[in-house]
Amino acid sequence: MPLDLTRRDFMRTAAAGLGGTVLGAFGFGEIEAAHAAMIRPYKLARMVETRNTCPYCSVACGIIMYAPEPKPGEKRQIMHIEGDPDHPTNRGTLCPKGAALLDFVRAPTRLVKPRYRGPGESAFKEVSWEWALDRIARLMKDDRDRNFIAKNKSGVTVNRWVTTGFLAASASTNETALLTYKVVRSAGMVVFDNQARV
Repeated sequence: MPLDLTRRDFMRTAAAGLGGTVLGAFGFGEIEAAHAAMIRPYKLARMVETRNTCPYCSVACGIIMYAPEPKPGEKRQIMHIEGDPDHPTNRGTLCPKGAALLDFVRAPTRLVKPRYRGPGESAFKEVSWEWALDRIARLMKDDRDRNFIAKNKSGVTVNRWVTTGFLAASASTNETALLTYKVVRSAGMVVFDNQARV
């Protein structure tokens, strides 16, 4: 098949090739390599992803937290938080409070350990998680032993515990909510609600 090329087309193509060669000879040929070297790698590429739930409200949006691998003896620091695009609730979007979660995590006033103020005391003191959980369990057990109602006035078995209530967190999975409900009801608690109704 013959090539349909006029002398004018040939001259234009040759001139373009010559111009490119001249620019390359003047040093402009390195522009592409220099541009590629200036592009920074994706900053979260080396981070470890952890999926979680936003703690603010009852919508329970999914979030992804990014943190670098900790060095030996160091604690992992969260560097970035964004919406989880695979989460069915928010599909990657976050409200203004959720978008500011990194400030919440890094806040110097954020409590990370339990505090306790005893009867008649004016100040809170920091206690361990073990002490706090043991105290909560002991107080709940003592209250249940004192106030558990096995049968009503008619002699019908009711197994009620009405002096202690439970407020569940709505920013949890369905599975966690179901287990919480089963534990609370199996203890006999009647007063049970969820933060989503607040």
